[in-house]
Amino acid sequence: MALDLRHTFRALRYRNFRLFFVGQSLSLIGTWLQQVAMGWLTYRLSGSALLLGAVAFCGSIGILALGPLGGVLADRVNRRRALMVTQVLMLAQAVALAALTALGYIEVWHLIVLALFLGIVSAFDNPIRQSLFANLVDDRADLPNAIAMNSIIVNLARIVGPALAGLLLTWVGEAWCFALNALSFLAVILALSRMRWPKEIGGVAAAGWWSSWIEGTKYALGFGPSRALLAMVAVIAWTISPYSTLMPIYAKDLYGGGPDTLGLLLASAGAGALACMVYLAGRKTVRGLGRIIARAAMVAGVALGIFALVRNVPLGMALMALVGGGLMLSAASANTILQTIVDDAMRGRIVSYFMVAFLGVAPLGNLAAGALAAAIGAPLTLVINGALCTLAAVYFWYRLPKFGVLIRPTYRRLGIIPDEPPG
Repeated sequence: MALDLRHTFRALRYRNFRLFFVGQSLSLIGTWLQQVAMGWLTYRLSGSALLLGAVAFCGSIGILALGPLGGVLADRVNRRRALMVTQVLMLAQAVALAALTALGYIEVWHLIVLALFLGIVSAFDNPIRQSLFANLVDDRADLPNAIAMNSIIVNLARIVGPALAGLLLTWVGEAWCFALNALSFLAVILALSRMRWPKEIGGVAAAGWWSSWIEGTKYALGFGPSRALLAMVAVIAWTISPYSTLMPIYAKDLYGGGPDTLGLLLASAGAGALACMVYLAGRKTVRGLGRIIARAAMVAGVALGIFALVRNVPLGMALMALVGGGLMLSAASANTILQTIVDDAMRGRIVSYFMVAFLGVAPLGNLAAGALAAAIGAPLTLVINGALCTLAAVYFWYRLPKFGVLIRPTYRRLGIIPDEPPG
């Protein structure tokens, strides 16, 4: 068992990654505190499903609009210094939220503006942070494990953050959630300042900005398997991700609970995702991840459709674990394949397209889900979304053999599968 654990968590052998792991864990818990508190505060102030979707939309639309530009920037600048800048800007946004809420001045339009600001900064922060992984481990063979370990961080925060947010919202209110998120950014800034870099990470590209963007677009969308992976991730983001946006409606209106119920449901989704990420980190190869993407997306779609119809909290928590696990396993598996096969010079731009597909498309899904829920109700909205995701996963499964033929030469070049003998 000890050997298995050492293999599963092997990226922690590297000092830079250990610092990143600790700092990012604290920061992401703070991010979830803020996200849950913003959703709860929006619904408390407005009682509107449409405004819930609007705030979530503004929180991520910047990634959709500016994500590719952020990817070009990530391939041209010192990534550690750029990440310092984005973290300071996010810290300022959290401080503004905490101050407005504590002083009693907060209104829904403040939440919309500050969510929009955060989304714009995230458009640059995400590709810079994701492309940094190659510099956090010394052995390129451990890069897939580092990516999976980052997903473990994300989903550990999805358990702790919403559960803690539920308690804080009940006991002390939203302002404390925002203030603790502001403090959590200091952990990342401190971790980055203590990392040791043997060489410059990132640099000025020879080509111009427009040429760099065109080059990255052709690389991402011109290769059949990467195009299919990005499309599948976009469908998952549109259909499954909005569950968290609509969850205050379930917690308050359909389950008759409060912030504690909201925290339990979201934490259950995080627990399922965490279990799936530990499984992904323990895998020895990226081979077979295509089938896992299809299966995980199917599970998420079916579980979301069933969850929409139940009114029992324990059963709802179990279904949320399947939804969260399926969502993150499919998305993280796609990210692992993309980052494994990409050249380092293109890493920031390819990561930015993954972020656009996953985090950039999500606000469109949130906005659509909020509008649809206002018209036909949250349950029917989630049933429709679950069905669409399931159908897309079935089609992706059907196309897998063709994608396998196209990606096999790349896997051979990287040594992921052995060369075939002559003849």
